[in-house]
Amino acid sequence: MASKEGKYNIKAISNLVGIQPGTLRAWERRYQILSPVRNESGHRLYTEQDLKVLKWLVEKVDQGFTISQAVALLESETTGIQGDIKEDNADSPKKIRDELLRLLLTFQEGKAQELMNQAFSLYSVEKVVIDILGSLLVTIGDLWEKGKITTAHEHYTSQLLRTRISIIMHSLPSNELLPKAIAVCGPNEHHEGGLLIFTLFLRRKGFEVIYLGTSIAEGDIQLIVEEVNPGFLFMSCSMRENVEKTVKIAQHVAQLHPSVKIGLGGAAFSYVPAKEKEAMEPFLLGDTKEKWNEWLNSKLAELENG
Repeated sequence: MASKEGKYNIKAISNLVGIQPGTLRAWERRYQILSPVRNESGHRLYTEQDLKVLKWLVEKVDQGFTISQAVALLESETTGIQGDIKEDNADSPKKIRDELLRLLLTFQEGKAQELMNQAFSLYSVEKVVIDILGSLLVTIGDLWEKGKITTAHEHYTSQLLRTRISIIMHSLPSNELLPKAIAVCGPNEHHEGGLLIFTLFLRRKGFEVIYLGTSIAEGDIQLIVEEVNPGFLFMSCSMRENVEKTVKIAQHVAQLHPSVKIGLGGAAFSYVPAKEKEAMEPFLLGDTKEKWNEWLNSKLAELENG
């Protein structure tokens, strides 16, 4: 409750975070990032949460981010920064991810590779790929969509991260007794961070995965299924407007190839109303590793019994 009470006037909070009152007013006016309250005299007072947000943003600017990039990063955080900004130790996944983002956006590939090596020495492969590299891919896509970074930045950083994840995936052995799987993004989908993470999950379980990524023509998916004859087809969709086409492809393939088990995942499905989800339910993978395991085990059982 105390964090929502106004404590600092603009002069006090400016001194605490080390920026000029004029700069603070400009940030507040342009980005709507603060929520000052007014006292009985009508004066604006900033809360403890405002102070935490400002300190976080100033830290990112000091690291080399522009203020617009820092704000976009704040808005895209999934670890609760807006609700409760925490000071992480220097080697935490979040700190490593933020520093890696800064290095990539300033085209410092050598230092970025060193930092990734450091991350793999501290944490498990799965944690680094999901919590650092995969999360970073999602953040990069979000920054680009909001116009906070250029297409050159997006292509450079995404390609480097995808290459590193792909090297890890292809180094894992596959079990020939398990059915083959195809992994592909849905129509008009260009963000493959989630699909890469799910593919790594499959590869670590021993599945041979034919990873197709993005920019696949709708008709080509059907042709590849016919050629490969996989046990599984997995499709990713991150944008709500692409859900309908993705589901239609899944339904069409299921009708023509009833033996192929089809799984759909991605952020877009979390925005689908409950009534619309009913028809999609057999395809939906869920959004946690536990749900992925549950779905996969049930489909493997169906294949064994079928």
